[in-house]
Amino acid sequence: MIRVVLTVLLAIALLAVSMPALDDARTGITVERMETEGERVERAAGDVVADSMAVDERALAARSSLVVGPPTGFAAAPLDRLALVDAERVGGVGDVGGVGDVGGVGDVSGVGDADVVLAYRLRGAPIRTVPLSNPEGVGGLDVVGGRVDLRTDGESRLELRFVDGDDGPTVRIRRTG
Repeated sequence: MIRVVLTVLLAIALLAVSMPALDDARTGITVERMETEGERVERAAGDVVADSMAVDERALAARSSLVVGPPTGFAAAPLDRLALVDAERVGGVGDVGGVGDVGGVGDVSGVGDADVVLAYRLRGAPIRTVPLSNPEGVGGLDVVGGRVDLRTDGESRLELRFVDGDDGPTVRIRRTG
């Protein structure tokens, strides 16, 4: 009987000691997968631009669709919020265009000269961003409405259109599903 009790206590102690390492690993995996999702959006924007011409008429514009989603499963840390946001809404305001108020924690930096960022918040953590680079030969990326909220518990479908915007050729991104 004493052996069983000691075995259970040892198992509980080992689990308690390993939980912080497990949480760090889950966070690392989620951050890496979110960067991969950002790269997928960049590639899709580049693909819609390749061999296409920007036009004024939205209905005639070259377009593509892409399904994006957060990492799921035991190895992924849970997300509170996920969105594509115009980078100009990010710089130091602490709110990332409505993704979620980070209060007085500080500004969200590291967006560089990106037009659009993939912004997300892990549960209990500050907002993180993945800057999306513009496709070559394009004036920029643009998120319709300034922010596109994405599902944190499943896949979201995005539509990318190559239009001739006010600042030149632009890839506009909006959520369709």
